[in-house]
Amino acid sequence: MIEIDGSAGEGGGQVLRTALALSMCTGQPFALTRIRAGRAKPGLMRQHLTCVQAAAQVCGAAVQGAALNAHALAFAPGPVRAGDYAFSVGTAGSCTLVLQTVWPALLMADAPSRLKLAGGTHNPMAPPFHFLARSYAPLVRRLGAGVELQLRRLGFYPAGGGEIEATIQPAPGPLQPFDLHERGARVDGFAECFAPALPRAVVRRELELLGAALGWNGPQLREAPGRQNEGPGNALLATLAYQNVCEVFTAFGEKGVSAETVVRDLVREVRAYQVGTAALGPHLADQWALPLALAVWQSGREAAYTCTELTPHAKTNFDVIERFLPLRFSTAGADGCWTVRVRGA
Repeated sequence: MIEIDGSAGEGGGQVLRTALALSMCTGQPFALTRIRAGRAKPGLMRQHLTCVQAAAQVCGAAVQGAALNAHALAFAPGPVRAGDYAFSVGTAGSCTLVLQTVWPALLMADAPSRLKLAGGTHNPMAPPFHFLARSYAPLVRRLGAGVELQLRRLGFYPAGGGEIEATIQPAPGPLQPFDLHERGARVDGFAECFAPALPRAVVRRELELLGAALGWNGPQLREAPGRQNEGPGNALLATLAYQNVCEVFTAFGEKGVSAETVVRDLVREVRAYQVGTAALGPHLADQWALPLALAVWQSGREAAYTCTELTPHAKTNFDVIERFLPLRFSTAGADGCWTVRVRGA
């Protein structure tokens, strides 16, 4: 039984999600205490409980403590089972985090799986759907596993109601790690504004301001169509596509927050990435660690990547991964360009 203190490091929900994913992948049970102790509202929120329930369904786990606001959990996995699954958060909580929890295990199943997920698709503090589709999924495919993602309906806080479908195709053999040191040549850059149920003037204002700040115009500034049954919500996205990697940055609007503030927050993130030379931005550097570690573990080969920032979130994720896999993460560099290496312990 692996015992984990959920207050260690960053102290958020990523500790739970990584533990669930790797418990399913390795067959090792774990006990987690002080869940999300670093958050203003500690314990299992609805989206975290859905992650636990989804993981338990995928592998037939025996679970103790799976309840709203619970501060401790014990999880003993069974064998991972491919199949057709439907998971609903029931609130505007992120369904993309639920997907990321079960995704690694289903990569190692013996057949394809199809998932339908409901909840928030574009949430602060969670990877938006477009980040998963454009940034994360292409790298997973390069490991040798297939995945197709479809956004059926946008879901924003506080209404939720978003819908995602995913088809996960396991690799025919061990996942194959690869180094990712350079972005490669820039191939595209564009902005989108998703603002269902809001006046189009809001969309145009945000896009005009962002275009002026980044030097983008015309087809680089895209008004994403909204459907009547979606929203209200507001997500402003900037996509930077390179030969070797694609990064998606998102800023969220809300009542009482000006278009200027939304744009300023997004421009700050985009420029912080543009002035660096490393391949991955701070969020992708964190989330890429787990699938890459699985590939290193399966193949017996080491791999490395560069990133613009090493966040406390990423460092905590490295620590949890090392509890389940016989691997070690090492880091070197300085602000703007860090190298993360994963090798056998």
